[in-house]
Amino acid sequence: MSAMEDHLHEAMALPGARNAAVVECATGFVLAAVGATPRGSADETAVETAELARMAIEHAAFAGGDDPGGSAHRPGDSGVEDVIVTTRTAYHVLRFVDAAFDGGVFVHLRLDRSTGNLALARIRMRSVAERLVGA
Repeated sequence: MSAMEDHLHEAMALPGARNAAVVECATGFVLAAVGATPRGSADETAVETAELARMAIEHAAFAGGDDPGGSAHRPGDSGVEDVIVTTRTAYHVLRFVDAAFDGGVFVHLRLDRSTGNLALARIRMRSVAERLVGA
């Protein structure tokens, strides 16, 4: 098991956690994954979530207040820390990893909405992302 997978298993210990993955933003390439995806493969899900991650970090509407031009193309440069998507059955938390990977990296955690704790997930995902920098 890789160090990345170890960190993902920490995220999977959260109540309601269903799957987690470390994904490269630019390509949607899965660096590590644990758990079962609801539809399709982890690779297909990663490509789709990478599109959402890129939208959040590339568009001026989501840029931090220090970047009036909104020209950031890496998560650490944009001011965006995470993206949360709520569906009828799940919470999806995309937490950006502040690391020197080309194109950026994020962690995607899917929580069951009825048993997951979104606030706790955000706290745990911040910790996981910080440890991934050294992995």
